[in-house]
Amino acid sequence: MTSPHTAETDLLIIGAGPTGLFAAYYAGFRGHRVAVVDSLPELGGQITAMYPEKQILDVAGFPTIKGRDLVEGLVAQAATADPVYFLDRTAATLAQDDDGVTVGLDDGTQIRAGAVIITAGIGKFSPRALPAGDGWLGRGLEFFVPSFAPYAGKDVVIVGGGDSAFDWALHLEPVAKSVCLVHRRDAFRAHERTVQQVRDSTVDIVTKAEVTALSGNGALETVEITVDGSATTRPAQAVVAALGFIADLGPLQQWGIEVSKRHVLVDPSMQTSLPRVFAAGDITEYPGKVRLIAVGFGEAATAVNNATVAIDPSAHVFPGHSSEAS
Repeated sequence: MTSPHTAETDLLIIGAGPTGLFAAYYAGFRGHRVAVVDSLPELGGQITAMYPEKQILDVAGFPTIKGRDLVEGLVAQAATADPVYFLDRTAATLAQDDDGVTVGLDDGTQIRAGAVIITAGIGKFSPRALPAGDGWLGRGLEFFVPSFAPYAGKDVVIVGGGDSAFDWALHLEPVAKSVCLVHRRDAFRAHERTVQQVRDSTVDIVTKAEVTALSGNGALETVEITVDGSATTRPAQAVVAALGFIADLGPLQQWGIEVSKRHVLVDPSMQTSLPRVFAAGDITEYPGKVRLIAVGFGEAATAVNNATVAIDPSAHVFPGHSSEAS
């Protein structure tokens, strides 16, 4: 780092979720200096912000692993590359020349790199609002469940029909006094296995329904649930609105990168439409794309290996097997 507002590195990674953290490790494996930027104040991306207690079932080598444990392992692995982290800062501008890329952060910092890998997941995200919950955020209404302990002994209402809603219902059921899951349709977007587990639990599932009012004297005490125009009231000291998120690629959309439906288009080398700019993980799009953490790890390795050639044309894409490294 040459001054408080200027940094130089070989490879800049934008996004500190699982894919970005693995890319940081792999950059070190390829011998690069590496810097990582993320708009969140903590490492781990959506896992840290939204579901650190969730059991993740599709990471190779782990029959099941808790989200926070996966992030902890990835951070330790990335530490071998001695990355420089720029957290709670957003990549705002990108400029290119024949020798590299300069990314400007929203605090005025300029980072000069030989190549960039974008691993920003779904980009900046904000939860979809619960119309009846206006004014209740922090007073009984939440959008995420980073810890289960605060819900012990409470009557909990979860609104939504996706994976997060069902995962939280399943994990809160043994902790809370009661759990009720409310969804506006009778079909769910969640994984069938999780849906069946919730059906087999004590969770009360109410479909074709909406939460139409939250009430209480200061703190939340009850909710109104309306089914087919008929409203009923039930006790609730906590409501979790798991209604999905509004994703925004933010300033990235002004960089000249080809995007489609909020995703960055990449070729088989994970390069975007801009030279020296690569992408990996959920933010990418190509024919046959599958959005899994496991896929993101492979894309990160592909992106780093191809970025290595962009940084040093005399290098090889394939580095050899890690087991052969001295």
